[in-house]
Amino acid sequence: MKSLLSAAATAVLLAACGGQAGNAQTGAAETAAAGGAPVETRPPNGKDQKPAFPGQTRAPEVKAGVAYDVTDHVTGLQRPWGLAFTPDGGLLITERPGRLRLFKDGKLSEPVAGVPAVDARDQGGLLGIALDPKFAENGLVYLAYAEPPKDEMNNAAVARGRLVTTGGAPRLENVTVIWRQTPRLASTKHYGGRLVFARDGTLFITGGERSITEGRMQAQRMDGTLGKVVRINADGSIPKDTPFVSQAGARPEIFSIGHRNILGAALHPTTGELWEVEHGTRGGDELNIVRKGKDYGWPTIAYGIEYAGGPITGGITQKAGMEQPIYYWDPVIAPGGMAFYTSDAAPAWKGSLFVTGLGPKYLGRLSLQGDKVVGEERLLTEVGERLRDVIVGPDGALYVATDNDKGRILRVAPK
Repeated sequence: MKSLLSAAATAVLLAACGGQAGNAQTGAAETAAAGGAPVETRPPNGKDQKPAFPGQTRAPEVKAGVAYDVTDHVTGLQRPWGLAFTPDGGLLITERPGRLRLFKDGKLSEPVAGVPAVDARDQGGLLGIALDPKFAENGLVYLAYAEPPKDEMNNAAVARGRLVTTGGAPRLENVTVIWRQTPRLASTKHYGGRLVFARDGTLFITGGERSITEGRMQAQRMDGTLGKVVRINADGSIPKDTPFVSQAGARPEIFSIGHRNILGAALHPTTGELWEVEHGTRGGDELNIVRKGKDYGWPTIAYGIEYAGGPITGGITQKAGMEQPIYYWDPVIAPGGMAFYTSDAAPAWKGSLFVTGLGPKYLGRLSLQGDKVVGEERLLTEVGERLRDVIVGPDGALYVATDNDKGRILRVAPK
């Protein structure tokens, strides 16, 4: 594989981070930078808005001092969106035009047969991917995607099928749709689409509100799943302990409400809670901890301003009964995917949260102390491409998808 670049900075030997994954204490270099200037220097769009608590935005720049090499791991892709490693070292990759690929032993497969048809217009297509917790036994793969329209109306959906890699080219068998977003709308935007299995084997599906005004208002309604995080069983049935399962008029799979467009999500490695990043408008990209039955405010409260200028809804950023993001960005980073770093390959990264940036084109590393963001670092600025997803490989390297027609998967390996 061709080496593209390496981090310009020389590696700095750091004191051990201490603490558990996801709750790492700052190392020596980080401590020295604490209280410094924020990495973000552009003026905010919400000029008169104030954060709800100290440190909610514009954390100080904190450099971990980890040198890394970046190489092409996979090339020849078109707009890769989701990544998942198989237990035997393969890498499954979704491509937005509607293809699923398997990269294994240095070879990229032809498109996997059996993938459902998708609506690939605009922000649609084949999106998130997750492997069943018992994948080694059952081979089940879960795919999120935009379904083709009927009468100009469409929706997000989730299907599952069994991956078969023997007896010819890889294929999905017994493909079944296990969930559909409601209501269907005439829109090509804001599908959400990340899939994350909880520790109890249930499946979180992150949603969007389809961007148009009708969908935006749906984020606060209980009779549909637009602008929601939903939680289902692996077969599509509804868990008995979802927060609104007994509420008249509410969709029983709803887990949380008031979201705009969640494109990144991951389980916290220590607490097991679902964390997510979602898009704001001009300002207001959010990092949230998704908790049962909570309302995250969209579109009633939000940071930033409308794309066309002016306040969002009533122009308020706080309201009783609505959750605040634990962190927000203004201007936006346009978050794509996220991953907690739990490997020992780079001790100074351990406990960090990595978030890809589609807008400013960098990989953000957030230093965490409990539920607080205490530092921010920008990596891969030298790549200069939109970054769609990030996962941590079994080797401790980061694998990052670039969002291009000539897309690739980068391997970011700590030295």
